[in-house]
Amino acid sequence: MTELEKMQQGERYFINDPALVEIRHGVRDNIDRYNALGHRDIAQQQALLKAIFAAMGEDVHIEKNLRVDYGLNTRIGSHVFINFNFVLLDCASVTIGNHVFIGPNVQLFTAHHPLEPQIRLQHIGWAEPIIISDNVWIAGGCTILPGVTIGENSTVGAGSLVTRSIPPNVVACGNPCRVVRALA
Repeated sequence: MTELEKMQQGERYFINDPALVEIRHGVRDNIDRYNALGHRDIAQQQALLKAIFAAMGEDVHIEKNLRVDYGLNTRIGSHVFINFNFVLLDCASVTIGNHVFIGPNVQLFTAHHPLEPQIRLQHIGWAEPIIISDNVWIAGGCTILPGVTIGENSTVGAGSLVTRSIPPNVVACGNPCRVVRALA
């Protein structure tokens, strides 16, 4: 198995594998081009986003600055708005559903690193998917950790650290993020 295949299957992999480094450099070149475009260059923005991500629906708007690790592991639905300074470490699959709003300074991290220093020094990692279901709002300053699913119609309050999955139809917030109320 290649290191890319190991990474995508959630197995331990060598982070600095030359093929993975090349993928990261290529997507970061496209991200730099995207971030440099003017706000009115909508056709070029959309073309670059479609080149960066594995799939992207209609009516997707992503403000700058955007930072993405791989892109090829991320699928974005339709009618999605992502605000300023979005960071996406997509070593595992990331699914962003339809009608999703993501506030400024939100970070999605699929990557894990070993706690044991000897293994960490060998640049070994693994990853778990993140799923953001349809009709979700993630407010500004949130961090979503590996393996988390945000259920449909839910809202995650500003500044939350989401360490566990959030069920559908709730408001959740805090550090760590917890459900504070159900939505009708």
